[in-house]
Amino acid sequence: MTVATRLANAGDLASLRRKILADRESTKIAISVCAGTGCRAQGSMELFEEFQRELQNQDLTDVEVRATGCHGFCEQGPLVVIFPRKIFYRGVKVKDVCRVVEKTIRNDEVIDSLLFKDPATKKKCLLENEVPFYAKQQRIVFRNNGKIDPTEIDDYIAADGYAALAKALTEMSAEQVIGEVSQAGLRGRGGGGFPTGRKWDICRSQPGDEKYVICNGDEGDPGAFMDRSIMEGDPNSVLEGMTIGAYAIGASKGYVYVRAEYPLAVTNLLIALEQSRSLGLLGENILGSDFSFDVEIVRGAGAFVCGEETALIASVQGDIGSPQQRPPYPAQAGLWGKPTNINNVETWANVPVIIDKGSKWFAGMGTEHSKGTKVFSLVGKVLNTGLVEVPMGTTLREIVYDIGGGIPKKRKFKAVQTGGPSGGCIPESLLDLPVDFEKLTEAGGMMGSGGLIVMDERTCMVDVAKYFLAFLVDESCGKCSPCREGVMQMHSVLCRIVEGRGREGDIELLEQLAAYVKESSLCQLGGTSPNPVLSTLRHFRNEYEAHIKDKKCPAGVCKALVQFEVDAELCKGCGLCLRDCPTEAVIGEKKQPHKIDSELCIKCGLCYEDCPFDAVVAK
Repeated sequence: MTVATRLANAGDLASLRRKILADRESTKIAISVCAGTGCRAQGSMELFEEFQRELQNQDLTDVEVRATGCHGFCEQGPLVVIFPRKIFYRGVKVKDVCRVVEKTIRNDEVIDSLLFKDPATKKKCLLENEVPFYAKQQRIVFRNNGKIDPTEIDDYIAADGYAALAKALTEMSAEQVIGEVSQAGLRGRGGGGFPTGRKWDICRSQPGDEKYVICNGDEGDPGAFMDRSIMEGDPNSVLEGMTIGAYAIGASKGYVYVRAEYPLAVTNLLIALEQSRSLGLLGENILGSDFSFDVEIVRGAGAFVCGEETALIASVQGDIGSPQQRPPYPAQAGLWGKPTNINNVETWANVPVIIDKGSKWFAGMGTEHSKGTKVFSLVGKVLNTGLVEVPMGTTLREIVYDIGGGIPKKRKFKAVQTGGPSGGCIPESLLDLPVDFEKLTEAGGMMGSGGLIVMDERTCMVDVAKYFLAFLVDESCGKCSPCREGVMQMHSVLCRIVEGRGREGDIELLEQLAAYVKESSLCQLGGTSPNPVLSTLRHFRNEYEAHIKDKKCPAGVCKALVQFEVDAELCKGCGLCLRDCPTEAVIGEKKQPHKIDSELCIKCGLCYEDCPFDAVVAK
């Protein structure tokens, strides 16, 4: 961090930015090493340290190496991008560092073995924007991830960080800020999609001088890690957005509620807070104005229900995290009974760029009622897993196939689950559905926080519904009986069906229970919990009927309803199933058709899943 005194005004901020950029003019090459949680797990920090040592050993002092936030393409990590050309290397190991420095940095040569190879075209991609995973993305929220060191506020300022805050404080009234956010059409990215500007205006209009803003970083959806990656990779964008929002609302105190399971996010947020305070970008009289605001980190214990606004507020206050009856809404009476505005991480990160570039620019992206971009975590049975940011209105097909690369092992797409555990499953017939708040809801899903779980033909939709209901049973706070008892009873019926004990009337019973839970639950965790059941019944009713009437699982997943056999005509005798079998139930000679001993088979499905010739069949 550049040694700098407290910034007295917006002019000081602009001068500091010019000084940072001038000091970096001598740096012509920068090596960006992904240091997000996923790449760290694959050794990227050792990679970063080795780059530092190698550059020092070769006296390349004009080359900078940065440990950045998540680059998004988690499937191919650890990732390294070399600027300014944006040469994209994937799967980089410590042993590759010397070659990269010697060949690419010193001699401008490309190392073919580290380039990404497009499975469809077999073409190797040199630059980051040539990689199909990135080509159709439009990065607004992730504008700085992969480029800046999140622990260095200088990097954020050099990338026009806090310029929007300076603009808001010096050129705009609070009402104008709210108007700009409203005209941009920004809607809450936490799942509900409530218009952000309207929420701010409601909070501002409440009487009293004591108001709060909260960032909801309690990202509890299985498979979702968008908010975590933003907090890890660009924490100052969240803090700047919160500060602008606090100015607009009239709040002097803010909280970032982040689950303790996100240690790197907490660490980077704390560093960002300390650095921004030292420069006077948080605290008393920010940038010489009469506006004062500060932020505190609150660590959550990981309860899924604390993603609900009133439960989150209770947790911040030190109470049990359980939902409260609404109205009054938090914007009217929230934290300690005071007007409180809550937005999630992605919503706050959008605010600075809206104020900086204008509402018309932001509203130029997306659909009529869903503006801007949306970040999704793309996981499951898809080739390219990772974080994806696309304009609202992009189709599911484009996300799954053009960006995600399609389904592995040439299997068929079956469904994509959207919106987390309380979301719904969208079938193949709706793959061309434009992704926005309304379209997903009409299809039986929901936007949620942005999780996309792709499923192939070997996924049992009844089992999927059971899995998510089990999660929701565990995460229910138990305060209201519709959620506490209703979700548990729905889960019991699903268990009965997948265990081969399903009976006539179970489908109708699930529909009745779903309607009761949906209409009567206290909060949205309960109100949306039937979605996995309702959406799978809507689009895959035939699978439920097969389980109940025929006592068969078409996908070959439910153990009580499946028997595995080897098709002798397809089996090549490769021995892979024999080696994988944990009970030695597979027998056979090399290059000869194998067999499965039904007495020893525990129906784990490993042979069924791994056979490269699809010779193992489920009956």
